Amino acid sequence: MSFVYKRVLIKISGEALAGDKKTGFDFDFISKVCQTIKTCVEEGVEVGIVIGGGNFWRGVKDGAGKVERVSADRMGMLATCMNCLAVCDVFKQLGAKARVQTAFDIQGVGERYDTLRSIEYMQEGNIVLFGGGSGAPFFSTDTAAVLRAAEIHADAILLAKNIDGVYSDDPRKNPDAVRFDNISYDEVLARHLAVMDTTATSLAMDNNIPVIVFALAEPENIRKVLQGESVGTTVK
Repeated sequence: MSFVYKRVLIKISGEALAGDKKTGFDFDFISKVCQTIKTCVEEGVEVGIVIGGGNFWRGVKDGAGKVERVSADRMGMLATCMNCLAVCDVFKQLGAKARVQTAFDIQGVGERYDTLRSIEYMQEGNIVLFGGGSGAPFFSTDTAAVLRAAEIHADAILLAKNIDGVYSDDPRKNPDAVRFDNISYDEVLARHLAVMDTTATSLAMDNNIPVIVFALAEPENIRKVLQGESVGTTVK
């Protein structure tokens, strides 16, 4: 089956990498995710990845009242770099070509992010992991994901989360919450739905990049989304 999307940006939450342990890494699970992505790349999809840092540090949430906002955000950026190094190594152990680019200079971790170079890498079959968020405090990794997606001209953003789509309310608190198959950016913003932060959602809307929200618990969902199957929620 052919792929609907040729080039994508996959945003993976840091918490998803931790699995049931909640912190650190669940390498068995990460290997399954990486194997799925590797197979898709071998079949012609170009992939960039942004990973959150929540399995180590959640910026404002963890630092609230204890660490100044700018410092807390920078700690979160460093956590994303740790995640990129780990996932990059898993890709390489599986025989995939992968590279880390960082939003700021951090010698020995990855090369400095360059838009044209990242596109060239993807065209050569490399999976490019973007570390360090946007490189600036006050911007989430969701916003960094949309920013990188716009810069590399991604056809879509795959938002791989611990929840299987966008709901009318928090399904963990409200059993009557309804999952949407499709929803517009405007409605997400108007209803204050917790898809991405408002900056990220507005940026995706301004650049007309569809966002597909789905559960990473089943890594094969990545392939299903790429093939155009109805999985999770599509925001456009």
